[in-house]
Amino acid sequence: MKHHAPRFLALVNTARESVREMTVQQVRNFQIEGKKQILVDVREDHEWAEGHLPGAVHLGKGIIERDIEGLFPDLNEELILYCGGGFRSVLTAENLQKMGYTRIVSMDGGYRGWTEAGFPVDKP
Repeated sequence: MKHHAPRFLALVNTARESVREMTVQQVRNFQIEGKKQILVDVREDHEWAEGHLPGAVHLGKGIIERDIEGLFPDLNEELILYCGGGFRSVLTAENLQKMGYTRIVSMDGGYRGWTEAGFPVDKP
């Protein structure tokens, strides 16, 4: 488990107040039930290359605000964001909400929680 700086955690906790979150189990249940979901991996390129959730799209946190509208122009489409542990995705979700996206979700636990639960991943 990573130890994060106090100011970073304060920023994440403030963002959590306005961002909808789902657990890794809830996201997995959606997959099992065949519900439509768009998973967006906001991790760094090297993290994505090591493995990612099946069917996910990669838009790293450094570029997502710049590129999101080109891929997902519908501001009402539900997008489930995830990162390594659920921190960066919360911050990204908050920014996308500020851009007008209305159905943004952050996956609490992130890729780490997903793999610890033994759920499937795509690897190169």
